[in-house]
Amino acid sequence: QVQLVESGGGLVQAGGSLRLSCAVSGRTRNVDKMGWFRQAPGKKREFIAGISWAGGTTYYADSVKGRFTISRDNAKNAVYLQLNSLKPEDAAVYYCTADPHPPLGRTRLPDFNYWGQGTQVTVSL
Repeated sequence: QVQLVESGGGLVQAGGSLRLSCAVSGRTRNVDKMGWFRQAPGKKREFIAGISWAGGTTYYADSVKGRFTISRDNAKNAVYLQLNSLKPEDAAVYYCTADPHPPLGRTRLPDFNYWGQGTQVTVSL
């Protein structure tokens, strides 16, 4: 089992930045890839960014490419999501996720086995 705990959400003005963190514990040696999803009220949970746990290769949804950056620190068992140039439409609960199976590049909810509880990001005008 892998446990994920997100932190770093909050209220930010449009155009501002936030850095989300995800603490990873448990059977971390089984993790192959990690990712971030988000879910706004009344909308489906959507893929945002993914990263290879070992090599650090990243991939993004088109909606956040160039504004959000995913990274990981294996020594600290942590994954981060840097959110820049935030827009009101970025407001959502952001979820950290992990999976023990390749390949990288998957973006569907069933492609990820472990989920955190989420952290709220609110963007004001």
